[in-house]
Amino acid sequence: MKGYANPKLLVTAPELAALLQSAAPPVVLDVRPAEQFAAGRIPGAVHIDLFGVSLNDTDPGPLRAFLWTIAHALALRGLDPRRTAVLCDEHSGIRAARAFWFLEYFGHPDPRVLDGGFPAWTRAGLPVETGPAARPSKSDWPERDAERRDEIVATWRDVLGALDRPGAVILDTRSDAEYYGEVARSRRAGAVPGAVHVEWTRNLDADGTFRPAAELKQMYEDAGVTPDKEVIAYCQGGYRAAHAYLALRLLGYPRVRNYLGSWQEWGDREDLPLEIPSRAAAPETGRRQP
Repeated sequence: MKGYANPKLLVTAPELAALLQSAAPPVVLDVRPAEQFAAGRIPGAVHIDLFGVSLNDTDPGPLRAFLWTIAHALALRGLDPRRTAVLCDEHSGIRAARAFWFLEYFGHPDPRVLDGGFPAWTRAGLPVETGPAARPSKSDWPERDAERRDEIVATWRDVLGALDRPGAVILDTRSDAEYYGEVARSRRAGAVPGAVHVEWTRNLDADGTFRPAAELKQMYEDAGVTPDKEVIAYCQGGYRAAHAYLALRLLGYPRVRNYLGSWQEWGDREDLPLEIPSRAAAPETGRRQP
């Protein structure tokens, strides 16, 4: 209904309710904070909280170790590539988007995000489960036989190599204050040189669902983020960048990468270039164009 090129990456609350009654129900992975999960959840949902589990060194060794940790955590939740996986967040948020990115990276064939998150479920008047949650069975996915998609992850070397390269665009998804160097969340403040800025919150409507395709397409193309380019998104730790990744996947962009180390790595490294964008030089939208 929203005109996406890849509409099956999202699922509405009524659609999810119907899937849960089907012969092959999905695994619902609730990524909200533990206290919210305990207070009420979609019946049968399992919980995982990866918030704060991040990476500040994308050299090969640390990257492999980090991804092994994530794979092990997902396997403990009983994820199975033969079953649809649905991510449930506080809305269509960064926790769900990052978990979605991980599932795509590890080769899951059918990850989806509940559009609007748990509030959309309750607004639809659907049942809520409380009390002890069922313990999931450990699976052997994605620790074994996974088809990892290295083309959707970016390291600091990939970002450095993309600077000023025709056909590539670096997308900064952080807040205005972070982008303009007014807030420092690493050793240095500022932005990757030449990065364009589209804050991740602009992907969503007021009710926490994703905006229609036409609006997202116009917003990104106005910023110079077009489907013909390789897009490398970054933020502070790969969460907000994953949200842009999902938004662009909805639009059908073929080459989108998440810089996992993001500014917590780039900003801490004195050997990597940065710039302090000027608010005065920004267009009326408040986001600099390339």
